Amino acid sequence: MRLHILASAVIFGIGAAALAVSAEGEDRREETFRQLELFGDVLSRIESDYVVDPDKAELIESAINGMLSSLDPHSSYLNPDDFEDMQVSTTGEYGGLGMEITQRDNLITIVAPFADTPADRAGLVTGDRILAVEGDSLVGATPTEAVERIRGPQGEPVTITIGRDGEDAFDVTLVREIIEINPISYRLEEEDTIPYLRVTGFNEHTTERAVEALEDMENAMGGPLPGLILDMRSNPGGLLDQSVTLSDLFLDGGEVVSTRGRDPRSTQRYNARPGDILDGAPIVVLINNGSASASEIVTGALQDRERATVLGLTSFGKGSMQTIVPLRGGRDGALRLTTARYYTPAGRSIQATGIQPDIPVSARQLDPDAPLRFTEDALRNALINENGTEREEIAFEDIEQPPEDWPEEEDYQLHRAKEVLISMMERQSAQLQ
Repeated sequence: MRLHILASAVIFGIGAAALAVSAEGEDRREETFRQLELFGDVLSRIESDYVVDPDKAELIESAINGMLSSLDPHSSYLNPDDFEDMQVSTTGEYGGLGMEITQRDNLITIVAPFADTPADRAGLVTGDRILAVEGDSLVGATPTEAVERIRGPQGEPVTITIGRDGEDAFDVTLVREIIEINPISYRLEEEDTIPYLRVTGFNEHTTERAVEALEDMENAMGGPLPGLILDMRSNPGGLLDQSVTLSDLFLDGGEVVSTRGRDPRSTQRYNARPGDILDGAPIVVLINNGSASASEIVTGALQDRERATVLGLTSFGKGSMQTIVPLRGGRDGALRLTTARYYTPAGRSIQATGIQPDIPVSARQLDPDAPLRFTEDALRNALINENGTEREEIAFEDIEQPPEDWPEEEDYQLHRAKEVLISMMERQSAQLQ
C-alpha cells in the first residue's frame, strides 16, 4: 500500500509538471512522459533483477527525496513520522540533543546548537560535522535520517562522532533530554542597567515569550527599558509569522519583509503595526554566521529601518521560504518545498549573501588563512542570489577581534555590544535633556 502511495506521488508530481509545460510545446510534454517511462523501466528492472529483494517503498521514497534534493538544500519529502516530528519541533517538545542540522559536502553539519541543551553544554558549535552515531557512519545520510538516529527516549545516552576543522575526530557521549523548545532567555546586564534578550529560534511561542521577558525586565527596572541587546547569534530560524511579529514589537508601522515566488502576482508584503514596545529606545542586534532564515528577516528589517545597530559577523544567507504541503492530509507525509524568496524592506535579497553587520566583531581570534565558510552558498544545490550578487566576506583587517589576552570564557561580542548600547543610550539621553 505504501509503495502504491509513494509511486502515485512520483507519477502525480512528474505528471503535473508535464501538464504545466504543455503550452510550451508538445515535444517537451512528450519528453517528460518518456522520462516517466524510463523511471518505470528502471524500477521494474531493479524489482526483477537486483541481487536481493529490495524494499520497494524505500526505493520510491529515495526517488522522491532525490528529486527534491536536486532542487535546493531545503526542499525535501517528509514521511508521516518525519512530518509529525516537524510539527512537534515548532509546537512542543521531543527527546533529543537540541541542535539544528543540515547536509554539507555529503556530511551532516550542525547549523547551531540550541541554548542550554545537551548539544550546547557539550560545547558543540556551528560547523561541527556529525560523522557517526553509535559508531554507525552518517556519511551520505540525509538530515531526516540523521534525526531518526539522534533522537530517542529521554535519559538514554547516545555517542556521536564529531569532526571539527583542525582537530582529529572525537566521540562525545550525551544523554538525551526532553528538549523544551523555549526560544527566549533574558537577563539584566551590567548591574541591572542593560536589558539582554536572546532569541534562539522561532516557534509558535517566540513573540509571546519575548513580550513576557520584556515586561519582566521592565518591572525589575521599575520603568521603561532604556535600550536592548537582541542576541540572535546561532539562531537557525523557524516560522516566518513569528519573525514578522517579533520585528513588529520594535517597529512603529511600515514594512518588515516581503516574499516573492516564481509568479510576480504571488508577492506578499508583511507590515508592522503602529506602536514600538521600546518607544524608540536604542537596540543592538548580535548576529553571526549561524544566524539564518527568520533571524535574518528580523535583523534585515531592523537594519533597513534604521531601528537597530547590527554587531557581529555576516549571517548565514538563507533567504528562501519553504512551504509545507501535507499529502492526503498528512497521512502520506508532506513536501517541504521552496516556494519563495524573501526581501528586506529596502528590497535586498539576502539569499546566499547574508546580512553584513554595521560593526564587524569576532567572538575569538580569527585565522586569516581559514575564513568562515559555513554559509548558505557553500551548501550543495544552494539557490543563487537572483540579482547576481555574491557573498562578500568582510576584509580580515576590518573585523574587530578580542585582545590576545582576552579570557576565553568571556563573550567578547557581548562585551562590545554592551559598550555600543551604553554609548547609544547616553546619546539619546543627552538629546532628550
